[in-house]
Amino acid sequence: MKNVLMALAGASLAFVAGSASADTLDDVKAKGFVQCGTNTALPGFAAPDNQGEWKGFDVDFCRAVAAAIFGDPTKVNFTPTNATERFTALQSGEIDLLARNTTWTLSRDTKLGFNFAGVNYYDGQGFMINSKKLTGINSALQLSGAAVCVQSGTTTELNLADYFAANNMQYNPVVFQGIEEVNQAYDSGRCDVLTTDQSGLYASRLKLSTPDDHVVLPEIISKEPLGPVVRQGDDKWFDIVKWTLFALIQAEELGITQANVEEMKGSANPEIKRILGMEDGSTLGTDLGLTNEWVVNIVKGVGNYGEVFERNIGAGSPLKIARGLNQLWTKGGIQYAMPIR
Repeated sequence: MKNVLMALAGASLAFVAGSASADTLDDVKAKGFVQCGTNTALPGFAAPDNQGEWKGFDVDFCRAVAAAIFGDPTKVNFTPTNATERFTALQSGEIDLLARNTTWTLSRDTKLGFNFAGVNYYDGQGFMINSKKLTGINSALQLSGAAVCVQSGTTTELNLADYFAANNMQYNPVVFQGIEEVNQAYDSGRCDVLTTDQSGLYASRLKLSTPDDHVVLPEIISKEPLGPVVRQGDDKWFDIVKWTLFALIQAEELGITQANVEEMKGSANPEIKRILGMEDGSTLGTDLGLTNEWVVNIVKGVGNYGEVFERNIGAGSPLKIARGLNQLWTKGGIQYAMPIR
C-alpha cells in the first residue's frame, strides 16, 4: 500500500511539474506570433473581409494580446474553428488562445481543463423569427411546436431544451454543426426559428437574404458570459491574457484612447501614469514578462474597450448593438477591470 501511495504521489508531482514548466509566452515569442482560435465567420466578432483580413470584436482582442507581447497588433495568426473544434484545438496546443464567443461554464473550467481570462461580452440567448412568415408572434412563449435551428455542441442547444421543457412547450430541433449551416437552413425556411446568443442573432441577420423581414424576440433565456480562454497549467500566460482584457477596460475608464495615448503618457494623474508605465520604478509590465509600456502598445494597436466595441459591433458598425450590460460600471453597466497597480 505504501508503494502504491508513493507511486501516486510521484505521479502527482510529475503532473504538477509538467504543468508548471509549460511556458506559452516563450513559445509565442519563439515563433513570433500568437495563434488565436476564432469563429469561422461571425460578422462583427470574427470574419475575414473581402481582402481576406480578419476583423471583429474577438479578432481585436487577439490583436491586443499580440500588441501587449510584441508591440505589434499584426503578429497574430487566426485559426477558424466551429463549436466542436474550438476546444480540441486549444487542448491540443494547436492554438495559444481561444477568443470565439465562448460561454464561461463550470464544466469548461474544470472537466475540459480551461481557464477563462474574464468576460469581454455579457450576452444571453435569444430567438429570431421571420415576421412575414410567423405573423402575430411577439414572444418566445408563442413558439410551441416550432422547428428551431440550433448549433450542436453548444450551451445554446442545452438552454433551448431547458427553456421549452420549463414552459411545457414542444419543439422540433433542426441541428447543424456549423453556424453557417444553421443560418442557411433558417434562411431557406427549413425551420421557423433561429436561436443563439442575441449578439449572434444580430450578426446572422446581416447575412440573410431579406434581413428586414426578421425580428429578434424580446426574451433572453440564459446568461452567456463570453470570454477568452486558455489552457490550465500556465499561470504566466493566463495572467497576460487576463490583464490584457483588464487593460482595455481600464483604458476606457481613464479616457485613454488610440488617438490620445501618446499625449496621455505626460499626464499628471498618478493612475494614468501607472497604467501607461510612466511611474518611476514601476515593474508592473516586467512582472507580467512584458515591457512597462504594454498598455500603451495595446491601446495604440486596437484602442480601448469602448473603441473596440463601437467599431465592430456598436453604433459605428452594421450591427448597431447597444452597450447594455457591457457598458462600464461607472455608466450603469457591469464591465469592471481589476486595479492595475
